[in-house]
Amino acid sequence: MTASPRRPRSTGSPRRLHLNAFLMTGGHHEAAWRLPGADPRAGTDVDHFIDLARTAERGTFDAIFFADSPVLGGEVGRRPSGGLEPLTLLSAIAVATERIGLIATASTSYNSPYNLARRFASLDHISHGRVGWNIVTTATLDAARNFGLEELPAHEDRYRRAEEFLDVVRSLWSGWEADAVLADQEAAVWGDAAKVHATDHVGTYYRVAGPLNVQRSPQVHPVLVQAGSSEAGRDLAARTAEAVFTAHQRLEDAVDFAADVRRRAVAHGRDPEGVKILPGLVPVIGATEAEAREKERELDDLVHPRYALTQLTRTLRLPEGSLGLDDRLPEDLPTEDQIEGAKSRYTLIVDLARREELTVRELIGRLAGGRGHRTLAGTPEQIADALQSWFEAGAADGFNIMPAVLPSGLTEFVDQVVPILRERGLFRTEYEATTLRGHYGLGLPAEPERRAAPSAAPAAPGFGRPLAEAGTR
Repeated sequence: MTASPRRPRSTGSPRRLHLNAFLMTGGHHEAAWRLPGADPRAGTDVDHFIDLARTAERGTFDAIFFADSPVLGGEVGRRPSGGLEPLTLLSAIAVATERIGLIATASTSYNSPYNLARRFASLDHISHGRVGWNIVTTATLDAARNFGLEELPAHEDRYRRAEEFLDVVRSLWSGWEADAVLADQEAAVWGDAAKVHATDHVGTYYRVAGPLNVQRSPQVHPVLVQAGSSEAGRDLAARTAEAVFTAHQRLEDAVDFAADVRRRAVAHGRDPEGVKILPGLVPVIGATEAEAREKERELDDLVHPRYALTQLTRTLRLPEGSLGLDDRLPEDLPTEDQIEGAKSRYTLIVDLARREELTVRELIGRLAGGRGHRTLAGTPEQIADALQSWFEAGAADGFNIMPAVLPSGLTEFVDQVVPILRERGLFRTEYEATTLRGHYGLGLPAEPERRAAPSAAPAAPGFGRPLAEAGTR
């Protein structure tokens, strides 16, 4: 990376960056846990994550974010595996912080709409309106087997199920009108039953009566985040998401992706400004570029090649032992259409290897820091320049900052990069809102159209009626 002079922010644009801190145990680099002084057991230490959240809040980040999957995944010998369930963890963080947003990943494939809607609504109350939901469909056979399935559901089927799941939970969240709770002690009337609405959903995958047993939360429903970049993922994001997490190595790819999602949002009748595009970035920060690269090299040298090779082989759907470290990827790899899980990440990895003519050993090194997300080693000024260039090119509305090492990488970013972004007018100097929607500049969800209440409600709304008569209220 070549150093560049500090550039002032363009005066013609009122936009400001959005920054999330994507937190992962001891850091995103798979060998971070092996560094001297690292805590290899940080993944189950709630105080570790509370401290990280407070650091991000000190930096006025929009949110912290936790990935999750209902499967152990990978080899436990390779890096810290498993950890705390994110909604539970964020409940503890919520009461230890004041402003920062709290985004948790949860799968539509292996949850029920009612229970998940209740858990997120509860956390939105606990946090006073700071919650977001990263919507995933879960793309591994091992996860499917944890829920009694012998095969991974097809990619298109997972996304159709996700769309219906979203329709149901949004109906549940909006079932309580804003003024449904009267709390009139004098009149002995706590709530207005006419303003609490059943869901009455009977669909292809779900039958949910409702209403939700948690009253309306401060944001009505969490900020909806989506992380898939396949064709089906892009369309789901354009139809429903308010923020999109994505991975890109090249500026031109990121620009094309952002433009495509915004076009699709318009086609779904949405304001494209209501969809925030947030690529991941793994910064490795040094006082000089040479120091940053040395820190990166130290991490890469700690990667155990056997574990990394096994993981890459599985990602590429190749037989065990079929790749050598000094080989290049075989020419006859499956196409994205033949892949049922993590389609866009598969394509990103293969394209990276082909474009840069990487050996397997070199590819493993490139993936060690961020699993396909862009990794950048440089000075604070260089990191700020990179963020600014992508932001001003229309490739991003902000970024998921993925420190290679935690807690030091997050502290360095907050103390060294954030002040530069603030000086350039690219990032807030203090919080201006109290909710995650406010941080992202999003309004409350629109009120749904309400059907007139029937004169005599059926005993079990939504159940027992012909499918043609049932719907989502």
